[in-house]
Amino acid sequence: MTQPPPAILVLEDGRVFHGAAYGAEGETFGEMVFNTGMTGYQETLTDPSYARQIVAMTAPHIGNTGVNDDDPESSRIHVAGYVVREPARVASSWRATGSLGSALRAQGVVGIAIPGTRALTRHLRDKGAMRAGIFSGDAARAAERDLLDRVLASPGMEGADLAAGVTTAEPYVVPAIGEKKYTVAAVDLGIKSMTPHRMAERGCEVHVLPATATADDILALRPDGVFFSNGPGDPAAADDQVAALRGVLDAGVPFFGICFGNQIFGRALGLGTYKLRFGHRGLNQPVQDRATGKVDVSAHNHGFAVDAPADGPFDTPYGRAEVSHVNLNDGCVEGLRLLDRPAFSVQYHPEAAAGPHDATGLFARFCEIMEGSD
Repeated sequence: MTQPPPAILVLEDGRVFHGAAYGAEGETFGEMVFNTGMTGYQETLTDPSYARQIVAMTAPHIGNTGVNDDDPESSRIHVAGYVVREPARVASSWRATGSLGSALRAQGVVGIAIPGTRALTRHLRDKGAMRAGIFSGDAARAAERDLLDRVLASPGMEGADLAAGVTTAEPYVVPAIGEKKYTVAAVDLGIKSMTPHRMAERGCEVHVLPATATADDILALRPDGVFFSNGPGDPAAADDQVAALRGVLDAGVPFFGICFGNQIFGRALGLGTYKLRFGHRGLNQPVQDRATGKVDVSAHNHGFAVDAPADGPFDTPYGRAEVSHVNLNDGCVEGLRLLDRPAFSVQYHPEAAAGPHDATGLFARFCEIMEGSD
């Protein structure tokens, strides 16, 4: 077997990891983050929320089951780069239509295989997420100092407005499965395909709108409920989406948001957001519902969070609100709820195609508040 060419991963603080090229050869830049999921690498790669990020997988073997046509969460791979420890040499699954390495090459995704993914993860946990670059083939032959200069010249994530680059170009409709019960307007900030499917399973006809949709665009559908999706970038840069959501809240239409949608909801309520040290990315985050005490193990992909008072209800332009869910690892706000209007959000992913599925009941709750608003 032909040996892959050498590759180098360079972090903005000067830390360097040497390895072998995986996927496409060349160079790429992005925010260096890690994902702790042991399954679902295809869902991770195709999640639009990973735009402009280089993702390191902490699970040691990646690519064992290849890729298929059923599991992608969008039409293409969105990660800026990919870091693994041991890429599979063959794909072994009856569902596989190809290998992961071939898919990365076909879509021009530059990756690297390094023996030190554990060291990389520990470094990021200590120093925080940071800019990075992967260089392979001819690009890896430059001096490390020159490569570091190129990393330092690349854009960071703070202040990045990325939803426009991953949203749908045109509105489309996901029909209800079975009897139609509700019309939902879903604003695509980087939506995953499983999300409208979960709503369709519950009788929702989902009208997916571009991230540029205004409140007038949304309300023109006369929806029973409005949904804001996950997505990439800094919520502090999403002023247009905040304005659109405020128009929805002014109209009193039931609202549900997840991940980036939770952050937009927080801003619409007058709260701030901040960047987490290294973020939550994986399938194993324990989140507690403060009203019931129930703990869900949940899927996450976010580097920002809402700054909200956790010690009781607080006032907003739309009445009283409260923090509904908290992360039991670090106390991070994981959900918000209005007490006087039908609106709530969570910071995690209840659709979770790759699992876990503890939180899928949140879609039923959305349907309940739409039913109750009639």
